[in-house]
Amino acid sequence: MSVTIITTGGTIDKIYYDAKNDYHIGQPQAPKILERAGVTLDTPIIPLFRKDSLDITEQDRALIRETAEQQAGHNIVITHGTDTLTLTGQALKGIKGKTIVLMGAMYPAEFRDSDAVFNLGAAVMAAQTLPEGVYIAMNGRVFDPDTCVKNVAENRFEEK
Repeated sequence: MSVTIITTGGTIDKIYYDAKNDYHIGQPQAPKILERAGVTLDTPIIPLFRKDSLDITEQDRALIRETAEQQAGHNIVITHGTDTLTLTGQALKGIKGKTIVLMGAMYPAEFRDSDAVFNLGAAVMAAQTLPEGVYIAMNGRVFDPDTCVKNVAENRFEEK
């Protein structure tokens, strides 16, 4: 079994530029996270683009959908910024023969206390065990993109 990981940017991939006191989206962090965790599962990585999710357009969502549809494997994880995670999840609904799990992080993966490692692990497990469909894995839960929302004040995802 394998889980294809499609990366799109977001906070999970942000890196801190100290000289400018700023963050930019860098290289996908998923390969490093999986390596550090000792994951031996086949996990092909497709770096699609590096965007903050607020900058993801409908054309970008169409590209994400097309890329997911083209994968030979059934199990897919998509790393994504959290602000528009549900919109992309909704745009992927109806893809047949795939279990697609979107995930993100509230803090960059390079931060010691980031939720990125936990969320990616949950998403990889969810992609292997859930039935066909589209899901969001955040904060130790699996959500339907239609029935969850990012609670900015509490910094977590929850049911609407």
